[in-house]
Amino acid sequence: MPLRACREHARDPALRGGRHGARARLPERSLLRALLLVRHAHARSNVSDRVSSKPPGEGLSEQGVAEALGLRETLAHADVGLGVATPLLRTQETLELALGGRDVERVVSRGLGEIDFGSFEGGPLADYREWAWANAPDAPCPGGGESRIEAAARFAAALDTLLERPEGVVLAVSHALPIRHVLEAAQGRFPPARIGNVPHATPHALDAEAVALAAETLRAWASAPRFADLPG
Repeated sequence: MPLRACREHARDPALRGGRHGARARLPERSLLRALLLVRHAHARSNVSDRVSSKPPGEGLSEQGVAEALGLRETLAHADVGLGVATPLLRTQETLELALGGRDVERVVSRGLGEIDFGSFEGGPLADYREWAWANAPDAPCPGGGESRIEAAARFAAALDTLLERPEGVVLAVSHALPIRHVLEAAQGRFPPARIGNVPHATPHALDAEAVALAAETLRAWASAPRFADLPG
């Protein structure tokens, strides 16, 4: 299973001409060569398609364990210097299985963690989607959860932190919404209201310039919130 590089999509025009537009500003001494973004392997909460954003959450299903071991094979020749998981157990289990016995530093960070679903926690994911598709990106999530804009600002700050790390290759195990937002932003595009599918346990490789552009675009989106697939 090959690594998936972040690629252009044929649909929306890029905010800044994508990777061929103005270059995003990198930290003066960024050592990052590749950020490998991976959605966690299949989890038990995915079986029932219910919201699970409060730690620790459920761990991997049998299918997920097999997927994470497959990820280990995919990354066998990747020179990973740092592994990042979120506070949710499904990402931590995926990271541990993917890295196996490698002597690689592991950290847990909320930076690229799941969005806080507020009162939708534990309920059907379809209910949250219905609300999300009907509301603006800066709409407060009922029950004290995060707006999409608040989450995007958090993702941007996490990317800034990774760009400052000394490791050349970082493996970050995250969740569908953060990954899809980052991948869109890495092409200079604002996120859509309806995010596309993000396959489990499949690496998406971004170089330092793409990571910096993603952070910059997410901050721009936070200051002028609108969805790419809806009228402005």
